[in-house]
Amino acid sequence: MEVVASAPGKVLIAGGYLVLERPNAGLVLSTTARFYAVVRPLRDGLPPDSWAWAWTDVKVTSPQLAREASYKLSLKKSTLQLTSARESANPFVEQAIQFAVAAAKATITDKERKDALDKLLLQGLNITILGCNDFYSYRKQIEARGLPLTPEVLLSLPPFSSITFNSEVANGTMTGEKCKPEVAKTGLGSSAAMTTSVVAALLHYLGAVNLSCLGQSSSDSAAGRDLDLVHAIAQSAHCIAQGKIGSGFDVSAAVYGSQRYTRFSPEILSSAQVTGGTCLPDVVSDIVTRSWDHEKTQFSLPPLMTLLLGEPGTGGSSTPSMVGSVKQWQKSDPQRSRDTWGKLGTANSMLENQLRNLNKLAEDHWEAYESAVQSCSQLACNKWTEVATNQHQELIVRSLLAARDAFLEIRFHMREMGIAAGVPIEPESQTQLLDATMNMEGVLLAGVPGAGGFDAVFSVTLGDANDAVAKAWSSAGVLPLLVREDRRGVSLEDADPRTREVSAAVLSIQIN
Repeated sequence: MEVVASAPGKVLIAGGYLVLERPNAGLVLSTTARFYAVVRPLRDGLPPDSWAWAWTDVKVTSPQLAREASYKLSLKKSTLQLTSARESANPFVEQAIQFAVAAAKATITDKERKDALDKLLLQGLNITILGCNDFYSYRKQIEARGLPLTPEVLLSLPPFSSITFNSEVANGTMTGEKCKPEVAKTGLGSSAAMTTSVVAALLHYLGAVNLSCLGQSSSDSAAGRDLDLVHAIAQSAHCIAQGKIGSGFDVSAAVYGSQRYTRFSPEILSSAQVTGGTCLPDVVSDIVTRSWDHEKTQFSLPPLMTLLLGEPGTGGSSTPSMVGSVKQWQKSDPQRSRDTWGKLGTANSMLENQLRNLNKLAEDHWEAYESAVQSCSQLACNKWTEVATNQHQELIVRSLLAARDAFLEIRFHMREMGIAAGVPIEPESQTQLLDATMNMEGVLLAGVPGAGGFDAVFSVTLGDANDAVAKAWSSAGVLPLLVREDRRGVSLEDADPRTREVSAAVLSIQIN
């Protein structure tokens, strides 16, 4: 028996910083970048004395990092004990395994399923973790080989390429201080996607959820309840692994896909945070019975719009330290910060409303929508009003321009907040690039995702305008990534993705 589950990375296009506090919302898009977790038994049969075992074996392999970690799993406490070198371990994977096993034990109550669960655990867990290339930065290797910064070069890399490590001193550390090398990433929420894929694969493998019927979206359905369990366990494991209770939008996107997100109350995870996972079965029982109050409503980009991400390569940004500086500013200047957040909240809502309106217009008046968007894709925004030839197209163009205005307002207030807090939320170098991008033909939005900084830029383009933006970014020294929006959340896959890649390659060979 083999189970393969995947979960997507994310891009927060609006709601940076505000999403940390209820009741503010964030607009988050799930992407084509996915993490995969493959779960199989370590041993096929069981010796006669296995009923008396107190521990079972767990092996975690990360082929891209050339790492393998071995553990003993306590069958009573659901806790792991590392038996291999510490460097091979990953705290997010460890917490995902512990919380998922404890959750399966807490939620499976009937004897037949419990016996099946016990047998699966006694057979041991063999877990393989794979992340799409999109999660990692290959910019330095491309530059070192003298290749152009183009999507085509990224496309030429083999799937699930091996990952090199940054040797540079990390931001915020003293010069000369020795720090653990860190994998260079593109800011798509790799730890959340990885944690979610492991939790989902294990919960399905152990029989606690059934991810085979994820087509249903009703929260009353069994599929909805199963997703909610995956979400609760993945959020818990992720928070414990990172040592703090974040907003959780990245995990929510990994589970449910593209959405408008309002965070859960941090108190929900207080029991997990206090114990630090030492009394795991009790903690998990508490977590699964609590009422999670996060809010998620379906949201995605309207048709004929493309998300494009770019890697400027102008130094990294530390999100936690930037968030810390913004919180400090809130304390020191409460009146101005409240005023700025209020304006940001209004602009975020305006952007959301216009994008929802465009989705509705596309649904109700497809021909007018398609014609208007395709025409606008070939023009700079100051000429969009010229394309409207009927009432519906006028509404569509008006909505496109209102979305742009709302986004320009968001960028203005985010820059204002960055200056006041002393952090580069939209650094000057990004501002020049984004302004130039927004002035290009067919560009609706261009900004910095999430908390901002130097790590990444994104744009939302109309029709086929993304090709011209990618070329312009390449010329400006920005590497356009292959990531696009994919509104799906966690998914059950039919096979190990490496097998699928090999099959696709074989099928693509033309026999002469």
